[in-house]
Parts: sequence; C-alpha cells; structure tokens
Amino acid sequence: MNNNPEILDRFLGHLTVERGLAGNSIEAYSRDLRRYLDSLEIQGITDPSKILRSHISQFLSQLAGYGLSPGSLSQNISAVRGFHRFLVGEGLCKTDPTENLDSPKLAKKLPDVLDTNEIEALMAQPDTASLLGLRDRAMLEVIYACGLRISELLGLKRSDLAFDQGYIRCFGKGSKERVVPIGKTARHWTEKYLDGSRPVLTKKFATDVLFLNNRGRPMSRMGFWKLLKAYAQKAGIKKRVHPHILRHSFATHLLEGGADLRSVQEMLGHADISTTQIYTHVDREYLKEVHRQFHPRG
Repeated sequence: MNNNPEILDRFLGHLTVERGLAGNSIEAYSRDLRRYLDSLEIQGITDPSKILRSHISQFLSQLAGYGLSPGSLSQNISAVRGFHRFLVGEGLCKTDPTENLDSPKLAKKLPDVLDTNEIEALMAQPDTASLLGLRDRAMLEVIYACGLRISELLGLKRSDLAFDQGYIRCFGKGSKERVVPIGKTARHWTEKYLDGSRPVLTKKFATDVLFLNNRGRPMSRMGFWKLLKAYAQKAGIKKRVHPHILRHSFATHLLEGGADLRSVQEMLGHADISTTQIYTHVDREYLKEVHRQFHPRG
C-alpha cells in the first residue's frame, strides 16, 4: 500500500478541503493511517481492493498490544473506517471491509452549523458588481440552497440545471445521481452568473462545467475552499468555516423549519437515514433553546 502514497495523500486532501479538518487532526489521521498501511504491508497487502476484515483485525490486535486508551483505539478505528469509506466513494474499492466493525462507544460530536444571520452575512460578502464576485455569490447560494457536497457543486454542468422545473441534477458518492430542488434566490444568482460572468470566463476553452476559475478552467476544491474561508473572515464569522458546514447548515435549517427527516435524507443523498439522524440532535438542541426562552417554566 505504501507503494501508492498518492491514495493516502488524496484522502488527507479530502479531509482538508472537503471536511475542513484542522492541521492537528490531519496529522493524527496521517499518523494513524500510516501505521495501518505499515501493518498491511507487513501482512503482504499492497492493493487496497485486497484488504479483508481479517487484515484489519490483525492491525487492531497490534494496537491492543500497544496499551492504547479506548479513546486512542477509537480514533484509530475511525481513521481506518473513514479511509475505507473514501476508497469506496472514489470508486477505488467495491466493498468496505470496516462495515459492522465494532469500536468503543463514544458520544457523537454534533456538527458545526452557521445560523441564518451568519449565512446572510456570508452571502453578502462577494462583490457582485465584479465577474468573479458574481460567480462566488452564485456558488455560495447553490451549495447552501441545495445542501451539496463540494465535489457535487464543482461537478455541476450547465446541462444539469432544470430551472424551469425548479431542480438541479447532481452526482454524489459513487456517482449516484439525485435531483435536488433549488430555491429562487440561488436560481436568481446562478442565472445572473450565466448571463454576465460565465461567457467571459469561458474564454477559449469549451466546457459544460458550470463554475469556472479566472482562467476558464473548472473551479478546484482548494480554490473554492480558499474563497469561502476569506469571505467568512470578512463576514466576521468566528467559527471554523469549511464547505461541509454549509451542507450541515442546510440540513439543520430545514429541520428547524419543520421539514421531515425522510425528505432531508433524500435531498442530502444519504443511503441510510441513520446518517441523517445526527441532525435531529441539532434540532433537539434548537427546540430546547426555544423552550427555555418562551415557556413560562423554561
């Protein structure tokens, strides 16, 4: 496996750009996964598609022998599980050998979200009188309005837009296609971008990709992440803002507004509703706050 270090580098890049993890978290993932890959190499496994549950069990036995705490063991298992989900999602493996893998039960950390005031402040930052500012406003509106992953946003093509029907088409993990509603605000800014900015940005390159950089090429994940980070700082947002926080905010705001869990699951493209249920915990916190504020005995 260590003969293919680019696979690990791709995963760490995914954690940095799409998941927005901090540097110390990336270092921890890198350390744990290099130890895992070393174990696989000792077991004679260099092809990720050949990894079996037994190979992972052997690695966990080695970890147990190190005398690690339950928290450290759980962290290692989480890193391995995330790595294999990434391999399946990127089409590098067909199956996930970590499915049903037991790990110490630890409390789930609720995802960070932006409140509606922070969303409004973020959306107001791009200078929509400029070509790139207009593009940036459209990108921010679409990723939040549709709850997209960054890869889904940047993979959008003009042919995926069905504004007359109020939908867009996107391709999620494993190239699974789904149709997501798009609101009038995101549609408005995207149409302005299509009319005003994109014809200039296309330059000499013919492409159907929707969002382009200033050279007329498809916008990169790192390029979008840097823009988002800069706009969040300008908006005075103190939270650590990354592309996925807009997806978390999308789901949370829908549930706060009364949307049912199944509908949110469908829009997010989650195969298992248990993945979506993390947002019900966020919603419960919101409900408790409402109760505290407005109930006579709150």
